Amino acid sequence: MFYELAVPTWGQEELDALQTVISSGFFTMGPRVAQFEREFADYHQKKYGIMVNSGSSANLIAIAALFFKKDNPLKRGDEVLVPALSWATTYHPLQQYGLKVRFVDIELDTLNMDPALIEKAITPDTKLILAVSILGNPAALDVMRDVADRHGLYFMEDNCESMDAELHGKKAGTYGDLNTFSFFFSHHISTIEGGMILTDDEELYQLCRCLRAHGWTRDLPADSMLYQRTGEDLFEAYRFILPGYNVRPTELNAAAGLEQLKKLPAFTAARRKNLQLFQSLFAGDDRFIIQRENGQSSCFSFTIILNPKKNLDRKAIFAALTEAKIGFRIITGGSFLRHDVIKYYDYSEATPVVNAHIAHDYGFFVGNHPFDLTEQIQTLRRVLDSAAQEIS
Repeated sequence: MFYELAVPTWGQEELDALQTVISSGFFTMGPRVAQFEREFADYHQKKYGIMVNSGSSANLIAIAALFFKKDNPLKRGDEVLVPALSWATTYHPLQQYGLKVRFVDIELDTLNMDPALIEKAITPDTKLILAVSILGNPAALDVMRDVADRHGLYFMEDNCESMDAELHGKKAGTYGDLNTFSFFFSHHISTIEGGMILTDDEELYQLCRCLRAHGWTRDLPADSMLYQRTGEDLFEAYRFILPGYNVRPTELNAAAGLEQLKKLPAFTAARRKNLQLFQSLFAGDDRFIIQRENGQSSCFSFTIILNPKKNLDRKAIFAALTEAKIGFRIITGGSFLRHDVIKYYDYSEATPVVNAHIAHDYGFFVGNHPFDLTEQIQTLRRVLDSAAQEIS
């Protein structure tokens, strides 16, 4: 493949870190996980980090934690505002916990939830706004935080696609009461599999730690706010207080993460340099709708929507990309309303969803990687310019 969708970002440092863990003979969650949690939280200037085995699990545990808060917990039947375009595991925990999902349409250029629609979408049942920053581009996080605060709602960020993005000098993934990240192979940093939850709320932190490991008390401090110790007998060490999961990471994941985190600033700088070239080559060409930055994107990828007003031959364009050995795919998971699984959801549309469907039908993305892609991006431009002919 000439231009890959995803590439490895590991070097010898990550391999050496894994070998150190292997040589130790201790693989399950331990001191390296704790160190990575601290360093990742510090990087984002947040108090607490909880590492899990995937970004999907991070979303699950974060939603679960809100159900077990002492005051004002979420409950089945409560409503959540979500963007109509995202990956499936943004939504699945909401369905699994019996929440009503209220879809808000996106802006066609940013691909994020339209901030002009958010406040109007709130109903008496709304209890949570769930923001997703799509493919590196910060959503209107400041607007959503303000709306949530004024209406007494929880605010959560699914930042699994947008690590190291910034809005008003503040990292994406730091605006929410809970904020989730993914370390999957194709994401900004990779730990094989892995995810993280960040929060400044000590109760939510303890809830997430407990839910991560069977609802067990072992990961909680002796003076935990979640329960009262009853003694020092044998059974106290194996006490379960919440209906939890096993979504723990391993020391291998964390060891790789510690090395990758050191490289993240340079990775992001390289991605942003590639973005500048992409923007310069495609700006002003109304055949292609490219993603407009809100703040500073960490540019997971390069998105392109074929302008539906131009009546372009999509099949010819996709065939040309394939022939040129340029990898491409649907934008994130497309419009979630277009997937078969929606029949299992209790949902509504705040307004008729239009733009998410356009992105679903006419959009795609190509890869961005943390090294120079000048040749690949210039070739992409030539291929698309040649293939994007109107159907008469």
